[in-house]
Amino acid sequence: MSLRAEAPPAADRLHRFTAAERWVHRTTAALMGVCVATAACLYVPQLAVLVGRRELVVRIHECAGLALPVPVLLGLASRAFRRDLGFLNRFGPHDRLWLHAALARDRRPSSRPAGKFNAGQKIYANWIAGASLVMLVTGLMMWFTRLTPLMWRTSATFVHDWLALTIGVVLGGHIGMALADPEARRGLRTGSVSREWAGREHPLWRP
Repeated sequence: MSLRAEAPPAADRLHRFTAAERWVHRTTAALMGVCVATAACLYVPQLAVLVGRRELVVRIHECAGLALPVPVLLGLASRAFRRDLGFLNRFGPHDRLWLHAALARDRRPSSRPAGKFNAGQKIYANWIAGASLVMLVTGLMMWFTRLTPLMWRTSATFVHDWLALTIGVVLGGHIGMALADPEARRGLRTGSVSREWAGREHPLWRP
């Protein structure tokens, strides 16, 4: 049986994400999108009237919320995914420089040193992970009403609703930044990025 050799990667491309990492990102994004869309249909009167079938929307929202952690948990089987989680959870002196430049609106690449992930991506990843966990816990408290006192459920509803609004705003910013960077989107779509982009946006990254 003959084995067909894979074509070597182009000289001007760098491997950035594995297939497993891209799958985790796409699946998580799809589930998060379902959660946000169904939440909008539940809380915006115009959408609620347009869509109708509130009970079905509630069930879809609950199932998508429960499934949200699953892609990440399955992704832990990938060594590359675990390594990138380590990068996202590790802040260094260069991240403080990146944040200072971002706050000062200094867009010079030389003023924003970054490894595989910049400081903004690290903060977003950690924040959205924590927010999703809080949403899951408060959602379960609202779903299983007999497990917690009324005061807890009332507080959980308040936190769930306002945090959902915050997540929607933050996700909008995340999507807007992604739309402004075609090469970053290409990296998540194909797994590779150009050397020129990597050297400009992530000069400290050593693939």
